[in-house]
Amino acid sequence: MKRMLLLLVATTACIFANSQLLTWSPAFPKDNDNITITVDAAKGNRGLMGFAGNVYVHVGAITNLSSSPGDWKHAPFTWGSTEVAALATSSGTNKWSFTINNPQSFFNLSAGEEIKYIAILFRQGNCTNCAAQRNADGSDMYVPVYTNALSVRIDQPASEPKYVRVPEQQSWTVGTAFSITANASKLSAMKLYHNGTVIASQTNTQALSGNSTVTAIGNQQIVAEANDGTTTKYDTLNIFVSPASSPVVALPAGVRDGINYEPGDTSVTLVLRAPGKNKATIIGDFNSWTQNANFIMNKTPDGKFFWLRLHPLTAGTEYGYQYIVDDTIKIADPYAEKILDPSNDQFITSTTYPNLKPYPAGQTGIVSVLKTAESAYNWTVNNFTRPDKRSLVIYELLVRDFVAAHDWKTITDSLNYLKKLGINAIEIMPFNEFEGNLSWGYNPDFYFAPDKYYGTKTSLKTFIDSCHRKGIAVIMDIALNHSFGSSPMVQLYWDAVNNRPATNNPWFNPVPKHAFNVGYDMNHESADTKYYFGRIVEHWLQQYKIDGFRFDLSKGFTQTQTCDNSGNSCNVGAWSNADASRIAIWKAYYDTLQNKSAGSYAILEHFADNVEEKQLADYGMLLWGNLNYNYNQATMGYSTDWDFSNGIYSVRSWTKPHLVTYMESHDEERIVYKNINFGNSSGSYNVKDSTTALKRMELGAAFFFTIPGPKMIWQFGELGYNYSINTCGNGSVDNNCRLSSKPIRWDYLNDARRKSIYNTYSSLINLRFHPSYKDAFITGTIERSLNGGVKWIKLSSGDSSHLLVVGNFDVTPQNANVTFQTSGTWYDYLNNVTFASAGGAQAISLQPGEFHVYVNRNINNLSVTPVSNIPWNGTDLQAKAYPNPTPSDFTVELNLPQSSKVQVDLYSVSGQYIATLHNGFLIKGTHPLALNRKAISKGSYYLKITTKTTTKTIQVTFQ
Repeated sequence: MKRMLLLLVATTACIFANSQLLTWSPAFPKDNDNITITVDAAKGNRGLMGFAGNVYVHVGAITNLSSSPGDWKHAPFTWGSTEVAALATSSGTNKWSFTINNPQSFFNLSAGEEIKYIAILFRQGNCTNCAAQRNADGSDMYVPVYTNALSVRIDQPASEPKYVRVPEQQSWTVGTAFSITANASKLSAMKLYHNGTVIASQTNTQALSGNSTVTAIGNQQIVAEANDGTTTKYDTLNIFVSPASSPVVALPAGVRDGINYEPGDTSVTLVLRAPGKNKATIIGDFNSWTQNANFIMNKTPDGKFFWLRLHPLTAGTEYGYQYIVDDTIKIADPYAEKILDPSNDQFITSTTYPNLKPYPAGQTGIVSVLKTAESAYNWTVNNFTRPDKRSLVIYELLVRDFVAAHDWKTITDSLNYLKKLGINAIEIMPFNEFEGNLSWGYNPDFYFAPDKYYGTKTSLKTFIDSCHRKGIAVIMDIALNHSFGSSPMVQLYWDAVNNRPATNNPWFNPVPKHAFNVGYDMNHESADTKYYFGRIVEHWLQQYKIDGFRFDLSKGFTQTQTCDNSGNSCNVGAWSNADASRIAIWKAYYDTLQNKSAGSYAILEHFADNVEEKQLADYGMLLWGNLNYNYNQATMGYSTDWDFSNGIYSVRSWTKPHLVTYMESHDEERIVYKNINFGNSSGSYNVKDSTTALKRMELGAAFFFTIPGPKMIWQFGELGYNYSINTCGNGSVDNNCRLSSKPIRWDYLNDARRKSIYNTYSSLINLRFHPSYKDAFITGTIERSLNGGVKWIKLSSGDSSHLLVVGNFDVTPQNANVTFQTSGTWYDYLNNVTFASAGGAQAISLQPGEFHVYVNRNINNLSVTPVSNIPWNGTDLQAKAYPNPTPSDFTVELNLPQSSKVQVDLYSVSGQYIATLHNGFLIKGTHPLALNRKAISKGSYYLKITTKTTTKTIQVTFQ
């Protein structure tokens, strides 16, 4: 049996007046007509099928000023509204009509503006995510607007009312008789042609019908001609009759799934994995996007693959292409390294992506791109030595919300900022192609293509290369638990009746096996999925020199069913239990990574039973450790759940420091936001005060970076970012805005309080890598007391390097009783002062939020005056500077009789103001302020210390 698919190439882009999904009157509407448009919800996507309530329209004009079919102009109604003027009229079961009187007036067109199409959707009212009637693929519907000139249109077979019309999906067998009907806008001499033969003709008519028969496999053409005595117009359908099955030919040696480039740069072999499918053809720039017999793909004897060699191609030319499978399924190549997206590419600027190939006119769906003779990137770092995974300090960022240009080039230009911070790895939220442009990236569709909204693949490689030159590893966040509806592998095996992947889909489960699934759940026990996983990680590790992956929702990589048969009523506890099959999957995947690139990182967002996590950690994987809630409770000053001991790998009985602990991540609320909005208080000490809220970020950091093992920080946490994770574009806070773009606040660097957080982070990170302490932060012995308001950590390594951190998370003064590991001189690492340890238990008085990081090695080469840890109970402001004279930065010790805002200004000996060195709130007591000398010349100066009640001046000499 032979079948055919009708594909339309319309020389006069128009839509059938008698289309079953949309009908309209008059048949050739003009911009001054009264146009009635009727929808049949039993057709298309059936979005309003069976709906009994009021139906409204969303309507707009596509004019000569529109940049694309999605650029609606003059849309008069708000989406989801119930405006009376938008109300449609019921026209029978599942049918509604709406009348536009004179489109020029209705849309209030400007002078010189010409309407080409009416864009229209029928929808529910009083909703945000409204059910709407659309084309079968979910696209918008369009009604063409004509001029007084002659037009002709083929109206049978029926078509969908897309911007560029396409026939309704249907297959015909060879030998089937079919009818063709064409209409003209004026009385004309009309003819209908089939493969060049006239099958019907008539003069002085506006309608003509004829019959023909499909006679053979291959290309056929139907043409409608109309001549009004002055002008001749044509409309054309190109019809391709495909065989019942592709010819069976073995796969050539050495080729594999996807694009196989051949020597000589003029040939490629395309391979599509589609087991169980009957036939496939290729359309693209190389055949004018028209099916023909030369582009029928071969099928392998096992029925698993389709393949075709394309030759000749022009070297260095980009070719767009798509597969058509079993006549009705049109997809892009799952292995494409570049795609063209008709919905989203229009919003990518030439600055972000220069010379982006235009989307091919008249096509639908995502288009894959191939290019022979592509220039190889010249890597400057070919053998990057990856940082020890046990000592990673990872900076997690979302390209969209990190730099306003949202591109790799600008982030590359910002690397010095991150290098100075001290991090040694950057983890980037998903940047393979995902649906839309402004997403977090966890809705992937194409795994081999970098998302163009962030720039070209060359600029991505430049970014990675630049990171490696600075000793920074690059970790790719990737979502392989699931894909979304625009994935070609989802579309290739789709159950339209149940609106989900078909049961025979080689890669996806019809319904999720576990809780918290989004998109469509991948089957990681499928051999096809395992192969696909291997190819993906190979691609990024070898072609882009990525250093590893953070695997989103890694606990979902299981076929153990913990939901009901419909994917609902999921048992989260059962899903989290130790799962032997999931462990086996992940061990095999980890082996795959090491086979593709030895030493590459695998970081899991797992949150499963500790027994399972320990096995995976022992095997070499890193696992996320979410301590956001605990750290934030502590920084807010609340005693409930403010113990963060679970961030220590040994507390979990792990033998390897493979726990990636974090205070903040893309998924968690920002700590300073909660400090400011929900912080605790006592007397004059209030965590909600912005200065106090920011300072307590440093307190938390002191107990975060000093715990052994890898760490992760979220972008701008080092500057005290205080916008909620749910901040909306208008500044309000709403749970529905979690994925919305967030303010980019590089200006925080101008705020001394925030720069102080950055400096503290940087100092603590540098301490982790100091030769005297780096081993302690990997395998050191840790003691701790973290369950009270006063917390302390003691860390020791085998070479007698010791560290002691003590801090007061309470909102009232406290005495800390600590025992230093050794007696003698210790060094207050962040404050550049010494401390005398007696060797036994010692009491240290701590104001709320006060903390100290003591080390027993003089790694800062201090020459300073010790600060006593005796509380200041005097009634006068006291201040002294040391070292004095000073060759560089210096410390001012203040004794404050009461809490106050304190400003330290620098003046010349003649009294001329030079700079403000400190401006912030300090509580009553003793404070060592580490001050930056800035670029001040040598000489004598005065420091003016101003509080809310008094002023004191001291002299300092810069050498």
